[in-house]
Amino acid sequence: MANLGYLQLTRGCLQDCRFCSNPPSGIGSSPEQLRATIDELVELGYDGVILTGGEPTLSPLLFPALEYATERGLHNRMITNGQLLADRVFFERCVAAGLQHIHVSLHSYRREVHDFITRHRDAWRTLVDCLALVPEVGITCDVNTVICTYNADHLHETVVWLCERFPFLRHFVWNNMDPDGNRAAENPDCIARHRDFVLSLELAMTYLQASGRTFRAERVPLCFMPRFAASSTETRKIVKEEERCVQFLDSKGFVRQQEFLHGKGAACEVCRLDPICAGLFSMARTFDERELSPIFADPWPVVAEVLGREPSPELRARIEARRGRRSLSEQPSQQQRRIARERPL
Repeated sequence: MANLGYLQLTRGCLQDCRFCSNPPSGIGSSPEQLRATIDELVELGYDGVILTGGEPTLSPLLFPALEYATERGLHNRMITNGQLLADRVFFERCVAAGLQHIHVSLHSYRREVHDFITRHRDAWRTLVDCLALVPEVGITCDVNTVICTYNADHLHETVVWLCERFPFLRHFVWNNMDPDGNRAAENPDCIARHRDFVLSLELAMTYLQASGRTFRAERVPLCFMPRFAASSTETRKIVKEEERCVQFLDSKGFVRQQEFLHGKGAACEVCRLDPICAGLFSMARTFDERELSPIFADPWPVVAEVLGREPSPELRARIEARRGRRSLSEQPSQQQRRIARERPL
């Protein structure tokens, strides 16, 4: 198992992404809170910490966080837009302080699209400059992409372009929209329907698999990625019985997530992948359960692929016991579902 904790250092950012799920909150942190959170991750037996934001490179807590996490034996990662890391000197300072891996947020290989999404005219250029420095500073790098209407048709073109230009990239992550209570609510034009991106996502995954690379997708129901179900972030968490902690700089505070379930629709009732699928995020609020369809394939090959072995009888029983389980907090009521189904699809 590899449990990683997410630690928000700031909610400030040079960019103004149209779908930002963690916009400025007016809440900050302190060195004492930072150390206490890192200590808690160590006590929970976590393997590493992912520094995030906002944009963590803007925070005065960046170097204290890298140094203290290193001192406590945690693997140091950072999710970044790469703007400040385009400066070699600053990048090298981060590595010297303990940075081992970065996740860069690139939403399109098309400069005009990425800059439009981030609302920063130099966002694409500085990120490309940052990527060019990665091999030279001696760390590793993944690419994160938020799926939205403006990139839904060319996710595959973005990964091909990245792999050809930066062949050292070995891992890609797609995050479907989190449209609830954040900047996406102000920009609903960003929110793609699942059927808008399913083909491009399939092509992207097929290309990466053929090239020997790895990938994950979050908040994407398995009926939209059945060939690659073992690459669902939530499915992997469910099967491996992992958790994650997030220190938010908002009213949520420190969250220890041990359940990975969203909403489940009528199609899920007969879907054989139900026990290992998280379902539909923001169901009946933003996304429509009528987009879902049941999968009748055997789930156990997916479980074995995630584990790299056949599941034990005990794990198999625990997974099977999840069939029909519904989230106490995320499952919409029957009335909410009925009202949602009356809207145009």
